[in-house]
Amino acid sequence: MKIGIAADHAGFKNKEALKLFLEEKGYQYEDFGAHSIDPEDDYSDLVKPLAIAISEQKIDRGIAICGSGVGVSVAANKFKGVRAALISEHYSAHQGVEHDDLNLLCMGGRVIGTALIEELTVAFLEAKFINHGRFQRRLDKVKAIEELNFKNL
Repeated sequence: MKIGIAADHAGFKNKEALKLFLEEKGYQYEDFGAHSIDPEDDYSDLVKPLAIAISEQKIDRGIAICGSGVGVSVAANKFKGVRAALISEHYSAHQGVEHDDLNLLCMGGRVIGTALIEELTVAFLEAKFINHGRFQRRLDKVKAIEELNFKNL
């Protein structure tokens, strides 16, 4: 699995800690930035390269962290093929993948701590989409909406 991570200044320290955790767990990842703390950076600029990589299927799953997690989730969902959600508890971290084929986990670095970020990351990365029945039907409907909205791009 190809994993991408990104964070703005508000999620930078969490992202750096997450990198160490991913390495300990044997995951390989690509860091899309920020690569240093810049209080003037914008979450939209930092999640954009990660969202593009997911949209172009160069990355299978992504993790983005900003202050609340809201900004990165809003911006990332503007890209075709990206299914991003703000997650702050265990059930949705795996259920979002299993039921909705979530491919970008968004978290708030100012809202949740390192231990929970690690727990949610593992739940997200270990989950698998249930690609049949109602789950596939629903995903197909979401993809049809996406095709309609991105058809002229």
